[in-house]
Amino acid sequence: MTTDLKTAVINASEKWKAAFNSGDAAGCAACYEADAVMVATPFGTYTGHSEIQSFWQNLIDNGFTDVDYLDPDITVLDDTSVLLTSGWKMNKAHGVITRELWVLQDDGTMALREDHFEAQG
Repeated sequence: MTTDLKTAVINASEKWKAAFNSGDAAGCAACYEADAVMVATPFGTYTGHSEIQSFWQNLIDNGFTDVDYLDPDITVLDDTSVLLTSGWKMNKAHGVITRELWVLQDDGTMALREDHFEAQG
């Protein structure tokens, strides 16, 4: 089960990165639970698909792209949830992900319940 959850998170994370890198903010938001919370330091806190999609759309509109994770660490917490932490970089910024909480959904996919990250430049 642990390996399956890790694989599911890797696949879900790759789906999110592909959406962002192709300029698809709706695709990014679809990777979150409906009432997910995203804390983007120093920008603010965003709750739910609409606010989260608007945040990513703004970044995309401002020319941010090419996101990649640096040395991700994936920890299975229990039978349904996985924690991902990582450094990250993109064309115009870099930073750290302090908490991506991925949770198993009824359809067998993983979705973000919490996303805490910091932009450092």
